[in-house]
Amino acid sequence: MKTFLLPPEDSGPTDDLSGADAGLEKSEEGSQNGLPCVLVFNASDPSGAGGLACDALAISSVGAHMLPVVTGAYARDTAEIFDHFAFDEEAVSEQARTILEDVEVQLIKVGFAGTPENLAEIAETASDYPEVPVVAYMPNLAWWDETKIDAYLDAFRELVLPQTTVLVGNHSTLWRWLLPDWNGDRPPTARDVARAAGEQGVPYTLVTGIVLPDQFFDNVLASPQAVLASEKYERLEAVFSGAGDTLSATLAALLASGTELVAATSESLSYMDRCLDAGFRPGMGHVIPDRLFWAQPEDEDGEEDTAGASDFALPPHETRH
Repeated sequence: MKTFLLPPEDSGPTDDLSGADAGLEKSEEGSQNGLPCVLVFNASDPSGAGGLACDALAISSVGAHMLPVVTGAYARDTAEIFDHFAFDEEAVSEQARTILEDVEVQLIKVGFAGTPENLAEIAETASDYPEVPVVAYMPNLAWWDETKIDAYLDAFRELVLPQTTVLVGNHSTLWRWLLPDWNGDRPPTARDVARAAGEQGVPYTLVTGIVLPDQFFDNVLASPQAVLASEKYERLEAVFSGAGDTLSATLAALLASGTELVAATSESLSYMDRCLDAGFRPGMGHVIPDRLFWAQPEDEDGEEDTAGASDFALPPHETRH
């Protein structure tokens, strides 16, 4: 369990945690010679909605460098996932070990690994670098075979959670995974979910998508002892793919850069909200967050500014055949 992101002992539930970066000196030192590096385990997603494509854009957008380890590949479009083809654990291990011998990483992010065997390799890698924090994201696996889901979740709980610094996931997903026997009159709170994760060694849990009245969602960062931060956003009238990967990748990059936990959480949620607000539909399925919204030209009149576009046009090709 990584504990160097812990807030001061006298911090209250909503206190400023500006001292929580005291243990991130390694991250700051590592960034002096260039961008902070984030080692990412995730699958390739040909739709660009999630997976390594999402990680690369989000991590780069907030100023870090991604070291991608491919765990497998989805067969999917913008509407749904049809299948997943996992790499074997030796291929995953070889990718990670080779780059780790060359590059000092400031943080490890775990996305979808595909198999319990790959999770075991990831957990072993993380345990060999106990000073490096781990951000782990648990996606919705409802598209997958139920037998494979159970085996994957069991392995994640037993092997990866004890190595995890911050667990990220949707309220519904984490609830059904970590509190399968919940029978209360109300849904479990973020604190309830964080306590369940804490029993497996997780010090912090970021619970997203908690349904509130009046078309709002709450997103809560909690430890087993307290709620540390809460951000409420209005529900958008669209179905998105890739929001969770976007959030977890952004959080990973900001933490790797030395940003303290509460501030990194707030910035990550704000970035994700703007990505969703600028989302686009490249196909016939769901809307994809625009992680490069900040790079799009501002057009106050709602029309594309084509003035000067010809300045960069290629000259006509006059070759005759």
